[in-house]
Amino acid sequence: MSSNDPRLLALQQALPELRLTTEASELEHYGRDWTRRWTPAPLAIALPTRIEEVQAIVRWANEQGVAVVPSGGRTGLSGGAVAAHGELVLSLERMNKVLAFDAVDRILTVQPGIALEAVHNAAREHGLVYPVDFAARGSCSIGGNIATNAGGIRVIRYGNTREWIAGLKVVTGSGELLDLNRGLIKNSSGYDLRQLLIASEGTLGIVVEASLRLADPPPPTNVMLLALPSFEVLMQVFAEFRSRLQLEAFEFFTDRALQHVLAHGAQKPFEELHPYYVVTEFAIGNEAQEAAAMAAFEACMEQGWVSDGVISQSDAQAAQLWRLREGITEALAPYKPYKNDVSVRISAMPAFLAETQTLLGQAYPEFEVVWFGHIGDGNLHINVLKPDGLDNDEFVRQCEQVTKLLAQSLRQHAGSISAEHGIGLVKKGYLDSTRSAAEIAVMRGIKQVLDPNGLMNPGKLFDP
Repeated sequence: MSSNDPRLLALQQALPELRLTTEASELEHYGRDWTRRWTPAPLAIALPTRIEEVQAIVRWANEQGVAVVPSGGRTGLSGGAVAAHGELVLSLERMNKVLAFDAVDRILTVQPGIALEAVHNAAREHGLVYPVDFAARGSCSIGGNIATNAGGIRVIRYGNTREWIAGLKVVTGSGELLDLNRGLIKNSSGYDLRQLLIASEGTLGIVVEASLRLADPPPPTNVMLLALPSFEVLMQVFAEFRSRLQLEAFEFFTDRALQHVLAHGAQKPFEELHPYYVVTEFAIGNEAQEAAAMAAFEACMEQGWVSDGVISQSDAQAAQLWRLREGITEALAPYKPYKNDVSVRISAMPAFLAETQTLLGQAYPEFEVVWFGHIGDGNLHINVLKPDGLDNDEFVRQCEQVTKLLAQSLRQHAGSISAEHGIGLVKKGYLDSTRSAAEIAVMRGIKQVLDPNGLMNPGKLFDP
């Protein structure tokens, strides 16, 4: 570290083994997430390796009045890991180990900086699975997944991250260490603070250890790609497949999304281009289930809900079909898309989809809008691509005008402005479309208790 800032010198003296950097390239790297909308300007980057170091850093922050931004893989899309106002970034990437495995309880205990893919691999070594999964598995961290209650592509079968958290160790905003739930299945001894910390986006404290429940491997599955002739039949296809099959996933995307993924190197699935697509994965443990899958496909074809389809014949082909869905975010990244990540109850999805399609068609006549989402759990992703030549600030301004209308629609449908990305900086202005004034007041009160000086990721979720 080459800074002469007396605050940082005090921290380095208190923790001589702590890696603390003020290198310009490091400040740039650790001060932003995938939103790329804010100029990073952190005070410094701290990279602890032990819980005690995290506690000492937080206590130092309270003494010095320095705000702290917890940092994991920084794959977030809501600005939740941005440090743009002189905060200390507390990166957990060096706390990335598997700490223990309990075969009886089937619990894997890990540090927060471990990548999701590494958790998958560790579970597999014990003949089990950690079932939360999504495309950023190689770069996102478990701590970040917990901070946003990440969902992904298999929520329809396994639920969100919170269903798989058996216990947490958390350093609060005052530097206290909380050991929450301790792996218990039944625990009716008051408030479940573990669940409170999940999805809190680092505003209440810092996850420093997580105990993850593991599950049996799923039965053999197949993947089917369906081509749909219109938007209106989407929910009929979902209902037909859900009634006949044990669904693992049911994902939707548009022809525009497909074209971007193909341009990014994916293999073309059909000769003709269709307006809408679904990739679904389902159990095929026996002949009856395989027959049910074909019956569902044929029924949809007879109704005119499906125009074409392909079913995987190998693991390699299944991976190719999944790439068409999982490759969308990476393919769109160069366009710096403005993203909406919204959800409604599945029963409200048909009306909401129709209303939203009309709204976006009218509001963005000159912008390319790419849709995809986890239709099976009511989650829709809307990506608006910035045209060449349009100033980025003006692009965001126009998009935010439409987001206000979208938030109004979500309020009417009792939906959420953030299904799985979190609120962060991007969506805090729309929090009241999802939460009542009374709820927000309670949230502020909780933060005051756990973070009395307001130093944990300030300005995220709501303003101080």
